[in-house]
This record gives sequence, structure tokens and C-alpha cells, in this order.
Amino acid sequence: MSELAVPFAYQLGIGGIGGFIVGYAFKKLMKLVAIIAGLFFAALIYLGYQGIISINYRKLEESARNILGVSGQATQWILPIILHLPFFGTFAAGFLLGMKLG
Repeated sequence: MSELAVPFAYQLGIGGIGGFIVGYAFKKLMKLVAIIAGLFFAALIYLGYQGIISINYRKLEESARNILGVSGQATQWILPIILHLPFFGTFAAGFLLGMKLG
């Protein structure tokens, strides 16, 4: 029994610690990305308002849908998660804790 418990505990510990570190860093990085994206879009709106540029909102919406559309690829990323569920579970818990404290 202990030959199964040690690798399992190791997987849980590494997953939790790794998840916390990644979650903390991810939250800090996303704050920076949100500030940069907000400034970029504010500049685009200002330039559009001034008549310097013209924004094709229909093409922008279509591009955003193509970038964010992952429905056909769901099985490619769900299967590895299911196979590594103990590690992923503790990683996700650590990630959420890191996001909350970050």
C-alpha cells in the first residue's frame, strides 16, 4: 500500500505547490495584460472617433470568434486532464489559491 501512497502524495504535493505558483503568476500577468489591452482599445476608440482610422466591427467580431472558438478541440484537452486527475485537482486548487492571494 505504501508503494502507491508515496507517488500519489508526491503528485498531490507537487500539483498543489505548482498550481499555487502558476496561479499567483498568472493573476499578476493578467492584470498587466488587462491594463495594456485596455489602453490599446481606448487608443483605437479615440483614433476612430477622431476619424484617423476606420474600424470594421463585423470583421473584428468574426476574428474574435475564430480565435476563441475551441468547441471542436475539446476532446484534445479534456482527455489528458481526466488521465491526470489527481495532479490536476491539486494543481487547480493551488491555482485558485494563488489567484485569490495574488
